[in-house]
Amino acid sequence: MQAIMEPIFHFSYLTTVILVGMLMLFKSKDNPYFKWFGIMAIILGFGDAFHLIPRVIALMTTGFESHAVALGFGKFVTSITMTIFYLILYRLWKIRYDVKNVQKLDFVMFSLAALRIALCFFPQNQWFVTNSPVTWAIYRNIPFAIIGIIMIVLFYKKGKEHNDKNAFKISLAVILSFGFYIPVVLWAKVHMLIGMLMIPKTIAYLWIVFIGFGEYRKSHNNPSIKNVI
Repeated sequence: MQAIMEPIFHFSYLTTVILVGMLMLFKSKDNPYFKWFGIMAIILGFGDAFHLIPRVIALMTTGFESHAVALGFGKFVTSITMTIFYLILYRLWKIRYDVKNVQKLDFVMFSLAALRIALCFFPQNQWFVTNSPVTWAIYRNIPFAIIGIIMIVLFYKKGKEHNDKNAFKISLAVILSFGFYIPVVLWAKVHMLIGMLMIPKTIAYLWIVFIGFGEYRKSHNNPSIKNVI
């Protein structure tokens, strides 16, 4: 059943998120908010494809162990693209609320992202083996989790300040994504079924994309709407 349902989900997700991203990118005219939302969705989709397509192939053929290199490289690429995803989400927060002169926060966010990406390149991660060390998975995800916490707080505070329901939804989606992701990092090697939590984690990110797409459609259908708030 997993070999049937999981590939259907993954291909449906990848197709949807990339197409929605391209639509926002190329149809948003001179609106930088929706252009960046589109870029973010495309990066999410193509980044996840590096991991999900080898996973589908493994499920439908000879299993995960015989595709360890492709799966490991996919996880490596996805780790980097997800970091970029959050940097773009941070940029969207700044555009959405016209936030300026936050150099200290910029420094923190880009430093954490640089640290996360640098940690991904350490050979101790052992990306290309089946039983890679959990300790290094924890190390590289510490700055990533801090980035996530910052984004949760930023969107929540602005949502409260502007009575912005979509900001609350984005904050909740990030909470859910990490809530599903952390158990996978810690215990997926103990029990394979825990790895299935990556599906609701993926849905949480898809939710963020559709929040932006919903705003895009509202703006597109009513050209008089100049702002997203």
